[in-house]
Amino acid sequence: MPFFRPGARILEIGAGTGQQAREIARRAFDVSAIEIPSSGYRDARIFPVIDYDGRHIPFPDASFDIVFSSNVLEHVPDLPQLDREILRVLRPGGYCVHVMPTHSWRFWTMLTLVPAAVEYALSGGETGRPHSAAASGSPKSFFYKLRRHFGRHGEHGTLFSEHWLFHPSRWRRTFRADGFEIVEEKPLGIFYTGNMLLGAHLPVARRESMAKVMGSACHLYVIKPALPSR
Repeated sequence: MPFFRPGARILEIGAGTGQQAREIARRAFDVSAIEIPSSGYRDARIFPVIDYDGRHIPFPDASFDIVFSSNVLEHVPDLPQLDREILRVLRPGGYCVHVMPTHSWRFWTMLTLVPAAVEYALSGGETGRPHSAAASGSPKSFFYKLRRHFGRHGEHGTLFSEHWLFHPSRWRRTFRADGFEIVEEKPLGIFYTGNMLLGAHLPVARRESMAKVMGSACHLYVIKPALPSR
């Protein structure tokens, strides 16, 4: 929230259930939220989320002061195209706030795959995560858990190349190539894995302490349109 300037009109890309958009709106921001219609969170929406095709943002030019996403851009098949759309809908002086997974998240998610699958099987399929397509329905087997997570997380690369693809240096290079400059970046300072190992048994304060040793699961980037080169 400290990265959203007062009075800003905000677009959230990849809003999922709309939970974050709702929390931002509660803080007196004007928020629009978009998501692809095939999202597994569609049936669990709690905020007015607008469907879009993943390539063309359904708003006029210069519509928003801030574009926000959280753990979304790694799932975009054609990020340069979406970044062109983001540049189009940003107002003069506008900027983006993106939260991205890190190489640390990828490493620990891979390393904890088997123990998380065992925990999942013993709990009868309960992971402690919020309702989503991944957590709904009948309990799945140990082997389902392995199969679901023994693969890449994002749209590109492999389970192993994501250790590089999710590295902050790679995201910096990607944003600059797409016409942005980095204003600020920082680790968010919380540890978790994509398998939600131990779930609610590890409170946020403990996860913050663990991040100092094991690495932050997410990195925050504040970026703005780069000035044209002379």
